Amino acid sequence: MRKFNLTIALISCGIFAAMGAEIKSPSGNIVVITDVTERGEPIYSVTLNGDKIIENARLGLVTDFTDLSTGLKETGIETGVDTRNYSQDKIKRKDISVNATTAKVSYEGDKKRKLDIEWHVADDGVAYRLGVPRQRERGSMRVLEEKNSFNFPESTTKFVTSQSDPMIGWKRTKPSYEEFYLIDVPLSEPSEYGHGFTFPALFKTPENNWVLVTETGVDGYYCGSHLSDYNKDGFSIAFPMQEENNGNGMSTPAVALPGYSPWRVMAIGDNLSTIVETTLPWDLVEPKYEVDFEVKPGKGTWSWILWQDDSINYEDQVKFIDFAAEMGYENVLVDNWWDRNIGREGIAKLNRYAKDKGVNLIMWFSSSGDWNDIEQGPINLMDRPIVRKETMKWLKDNDIHAIKVDFFGGDKQETIRLYEDILSDAADHDIQVIFHGCTLPRGWERMYPNFVGAEAVLASENMIFTQEFCDREAELLTLHPFIRNSAAIMEYGGTFLNKRMSRDNAGGNIRRTSDAFQLATAILNQNPVQNFALAPNNLTDAPEVAINFMKEVPTTWDDTKYIAGYPGKYVVLARKHGDNWYIAGISNEKTPLELELNLPMLKEGSTVEMINDDKKGEPVKTALKIKNPGKVKIKLNPLSGFIIKG
Repeated sequence: MRKFNLTIALISCGIFAAMGAEIKSPSGNIVVITDVTERGEPIYSVTLNGDKIIENARLGLVTDFTDLSTGLKETGIETGVDTRNYSQDKIKRKDISVNATTAKVSYEGDKKRKLDIEWHVADDGVAYRLGVPRQRERGSMRVLEEKNSFNFPESTTKFVTSQSDPMIGWKRTKPSYEEFYLIDVPLSEPSEYGHGFTFPALFKTPENNWVLVTETGVDGYYCGSHLSDYNKDGFSIAFPMQEENNGNGMSTPAVALPGYSPWRVMAIGDNLSTIVETTLPWDLVEPKYEVDFEVKPGKGTWSWILWQDDSINYEDQVKFIDFAAEMGYENVLVDNWWDRNIGREGIAKLNRYAKDKGVNLIMWFSSSGDWNDIEQGPINLMDRPIVRKETMKWLKDNDIHAIKVDFFGGDKQETIRLYEDILSDAADHDIQVIFHGCTLPRGWERMYPNFVGAEAVLASENMIFTQEFCDREAELLTLHPFIRNSAAIMEYGGTFLNKRMSRDNAGGNIRRTSDAFQLATAILNQNPVQNFALAPNNLTDAPEVAINFMKEVPTTWDDTKYIAGYPGKYVVLARKHGDNWYIAGISNEKTPLELELNLPMLKEGSTVEMINDDKKGEPVKTALKIKNPGKVKIKLNPLSGFIIKG
């Protein structure tokens, strides 16, 4: 539970530094110090075990009626603790314990200008949000600018993706969080488009401490934000561009008073385990509503990823339903153009066939509206409430319980409200929702019970589109466990067993990674509803060991542990499902890695199953004897992977 105590700011009782407040995490490893500059600008610093993490970074915001970033002084602090337990079956850990020091630092300036900053300081990181009370008879505000920043020590490096230009890309649908990464580059390295960097962003300090920066608790009461390019204040919070979504809506958020910003989150650790294992994005939020239906995880197939648009017809969808049934999968995703090529009556018939096979349909929709040029149907069914509710009713009447909504392209408050409206209406009709071509989920797994996946990453379809993506696949997938997938679930849609990116597995782009690599990504890419890039031909042209593994692999996890790795080079994680641990590793290195892994979850003297590549690069299952769980030796080949089940 959360407890607060009121302390007068000027009392010296160990809570405060000489000027400002000192807020320590429960173990004391992380310390936040707040202060105010001579100009009355709120600032903060963060240390980890005495090492500098953030130095004199700014706090505050500018509104349409007052400036709450300068001319202020600290007037008081409320301190307390946040100790809670909760369960969440969609993320990296099921049972979660929260233990943090909390504080609300209050500021005041002339003309009774007031600002509150709430702090959550845990042993795995820091979060804060800004609160604005009602003042000067104002009941609402528009936030013109956030001054909040992240100022890292010199020589810190960053792992980031650029915020794209608005209204570019396929049918003018960007930004949609689908850019390549800048990897381990200096702080001053500019973004590709000059608009800064998307959340999440990873930083490594000179003392080899790690910081993952993101935001959480974003709903229809605010916009989604990102980081600016590097400037005199470090990296500042940046709002959406006005041109996003074809200029519809404001780029700055409107807030009722009293009101709050989203939480600005920094997972902080002296090794990568803190980054991989943190639950901060969910610790800070609560469910916004309840549902009276079971939200189900599951595995599925989808014809579009390899067979593309021409496969969205009744006959080909039957083939994938039969394939899903053979694999023991729960779902088949029916992608774009089903309205034109199959029709609603055809879908009702197809769904009856699927149900007889024990398979559910996931139906694709465009988010549609007047903000892009998408023509793939169905369009104009999700953007407005009346037609959206009619569509949801049709889905429920036909016993279809999941949708995938695509092509949003923006972070404005108006767009965030559309995400929330779709989720709310879907919940009223017992429907789960996956988003695609979308923004980063910001605590949504916990906030919205029927939210079960989001892309927000340069994902699997790019294997079909360009050989460059195939060539760089291992680079990207060795980044995501530390960055994108650490902050939110990620519906990547991958795990290919085709060697070539085509329907016949004979032409098209060439996959560079091994089958064992692909199998490992089914564990590493975490999302409760997985639509794998498998096809019916894999039943006969893929190795039996691979097909058997893909039949059994779970999609939900009770626990996650970082084992080894470095972003962009290689990664080894352990995930627990029930009584079994799955240890998975992949490599982007150019030479073999001789790893000695500490795997305490395996019993000394036990024999476990292992899948890796033989000398011909084909996946094989072998028995691995665990002599010493603290020194398990594994050879990880370039562009390859392994799995241990124990």
